[in-house]
Amino acid sequence: MKVRTITTIVALVIFLPILLIGGSIWMYFTFLLALIALKELLNMNRIRIISIPGLISALALIVVMLPQDMGHWVSLLQQRYLIAMSFIILSYTVMSKNRFSFMDSAFCLMSVAYVGIGFMYFYETREAGLEYILFGLLIVWLTDTGAYIFGRSFGKRKLWPVISPNKTIEGFVGGMICSLIVPLVFMIFAPLQINIIWLLIMTLVLSTFGQLGDLVESGFKRHFGVKDSGRLLPGHGGILDRFDSFMFVLPLLNIFLIQM
Repeated sequence: MKVRTITTIVALVIFLPILLIGGSIWMYFTFLLALIALKELLNMNRIRIISIPGLISALALIVVMLPQDMGHWVSLLQQRYLIAMSFIILSYTVMSKNRFSFMDSAFCLMSVAYVGIGFMYFYETREAGLEYILFGLLIVWLTDTGAYIFGRSFGKRKLWPVISPNKTIEGFVGGMICSLIVPLVFMIFAPLQINIIWLLIMTLVLSTFGQLGDLVESGFKRHFGVKDSGRLLPGHGGILDRFDSFMFVLPLLNIFLIQM
């Protein structure tokens, strides 16, 4: 617990100032986090980042995450590179004499989509306004806290024991209830220009998908037989272990609260 607490404090000391500054430094920071997350995910499937498919995937990740406000050429580059990546990485299955399989190719493509889209919205949400990304972050943090407290206090029925044996239905519901604190606090101190009823509904949706994102990553680890996605954060695991919920929450937050 001591190691976990120290890691949390150090991580917040680094993370929060960069978040508050925003702009280019936040964009480069999210690129770095995404590349580490991609490395962790590929490692689960024993694909090294310093390999032909690993480097192709890393470049694709950077292309996917390029901000749309950089110009029309970004969309064009993204379309063409992803098509090219598909052909190149499939051709590599032949070059490797099937040591790198079709399933490995599909895994690389889905890893780029999963990590790239999730972390792209870290930048896009911050660009929309500090209040929006704080809203998303607090929903995830309050949901996690509520799920832990309710799960420890009242948890009896397992939520999905095959994937995550410690999670309970009571904890899942408790996390959703606690997440409602966030829009109520924002309504008082930093009102968002969004109908409060819609905001409460979407908070419950975001809380639900945040917990689903955590279960998805738990499913990955269970499938590949690993305890943590990485060791970068002592006591917490890897970047994927800490950001899995945000990768589901922030895209939805953009779609249903920012872009509407």
